[in-house]
Amino acid sequence: MRLPSDPYAGYLDAASSEPLHPAARDALLAALDKGWADPRRLHAEARNARLILDNAREAAAAALGVRRDELTFTSSGTDAVHRGVLGLLGGRRRGSTLLHSAVEHSSVLHAAAWAATMLDTRAQSLPVDREGRLSPATVREALAATTGTAMLAVQSANHEVGTLQPLEEIAARAAERGTPLFVDACASLGRVPLPGGWAAAAGSAHKWGGPAGVGVLLVRKGSAWRNPYPVDDRADERGCGFENVPAALAAAAALQAVVAEQTELAQRQHAMVARVREAVAALPDVEVVGAPDARLPHLVTFSCLYVDGEALVTRLAQKGFGVASGSACTASTLTPSHVLEAMGVLTHGNVRLSLTRTTTAAEVDSFLAVLPQVVHGIRAEVGL
Repeated sequence: MRLPSDPYAGYLDAASSEPLHPAARDALLAALDKGWADPRRLHAEARNARLILDNAREAAAAALGVRRDELTFTSSGTDAVHRGVLGLLGGRRRGSTLLHSAVEHSSVLHAAAWAATMLDTRAQSLPVDREGRLSPATVREALAATTGTAMLAVQSANHEVGTLQPLEEIAARAAERGTPLFVDACASLGRVPLPGGWAAAAGSAHKWGGPAGVGVLLVRKGSAWRNPYPVDDRADERGCGFENVPAALAAAAALQAVVAEQTELAQRQHAMVARVREAVAALPDVEVVGAPDARLPHLVTFSCLYVDGEALVTRLAQKGFGVASGSACTASTLTPSHVLEAMGVLTHGNVRLSLTRTTTAAEVDSFLAVLPQVVHGIRAEVGL
């Protein structure tokens, strides 16, 4: 089933972490010998590190179409999300309510919960439709009904089901009310263009083929953002500490590379995912969730009735396929996915399949050949 020439054959969990892009590997190895020093010092080694860091920031900003001084490297995508949300709340000019979609990533929800205690704010969840989409009309109504909204948080694309949010329209509704918009773009950066209209946004390098441990915080010039954490002596006013300079360069190199190949790769992956959606939907008692067209090109999620999600993921791993379960009734929480619950779809027996940049049509066909056997086998074991 595996293709021995491809070390990533069978790995279909790019939404969790994309394999390191060759451009990132080359940049990382090249920078390790030159970028280890503190870029804030004045000696020769520090100047080398400073040059590498400046180049990384310039390259990443250019790839995203933002100003260099709007971009800061953080220690992770989660860190970038927390800084983005809490910074806008800390710098708010009015209001105490954080509006967010019901399908935001847990990092946004945790930031909102922390802010309720530490910044005296309150969070209000906005409903989505069965495809996981937040309506601009819902946003407009919520903004009109909430006196002095402090900020609005809406993801660019959902990390579990891939649905793209209509962010241009949502941003317009927020702008009408003078409400700053935070965009969690961790799932989409490098795969689809970054939407406009945000006051702050966040990304995660390992999602686009950069190294783990690098996030990107974007703060629009002129936004009322204030560092929510204690500051240090770093020159960056966002105070993210001592940057991992080689990793930042690798992240920027990968971002440049994936943006350059974005259109071609998206077309190829979109076609393969459409093939998966069609084949899976034909299976008995299986529901494909998320938007069929307005979605991330590489991701598809489906739920199988009468099947435990973790058992399904485990059996597929035994067959050589690495996938994730977005529903995750896990042993630690015993709670289903809040995303799938908010959408009103089946939450059990859930599988999220996400293609890497090297996934082939042959691997997809192999997965589709194995899946019905695995689902049938699990159901048979419980007498179905």
